[in-house]
Amino acid sequence: MAPKTLGELFDAFEHEAFRLETLDDYSKSGNVNAYKAFLAGEHQPTDHNDAWVTELRSHTSKGKRIYRVHILSRPLTPYLRFELGWGYQKNATGGEEFFILDTTDRPNPLEGVPDFWLMDSLTPGVMNYSKDGEFLGADVLAPERAEEFRAYRDTAMAHAVPFSGWWAKYGE
Repeated sequence: MAPKTLGELFDAFEHEAFRLETLDDYSKSGNVNAYKAFLAGEHQPTDHNDAWVTELRSHTSKGKRIYRVHILSRPLTPYLRFELGWGYQKNATGGEEFFILDTTDRPNPLEGVPDFWLMDSLTPGVMNYSKDGEFLGADVLAPERAEEFRAYRDTAMAHAVPFSGWWAKYGE
């Protein structure tokens, strides 16, 4: 039986999981308390994102690749400073790879493309968010749509740079 939910997709992927992030604010979608702590100037808790890091390791330790591109422009929103400074740094310890497609000085080559996961280059799951960054659910699309999302992934990767170098230059 084919996976019907994003969770099932994530549990079932065999080789790679790619994520495209397009928003400047996901603050109503999880880690709300951590985000408030970040805004208050508190230090990052040592257990921040531990459950996700454990999930990542359960896949990356088997040789599976999990990677994402975030399309953004500078200056970074407070949420992006939090996500990149706390989230990406911590999630990388679980083996997740991050890339940045910075559109500060150039057009966005994926304007209008939604957030999505693409599992094993075969099954896309489109992420739906409200205008204020609340996750509303995901739509797992038919495999016939995979070619379209592979093209989005390939375009994103062709225009993105590794997060670590970008963060060293622009991190706040």
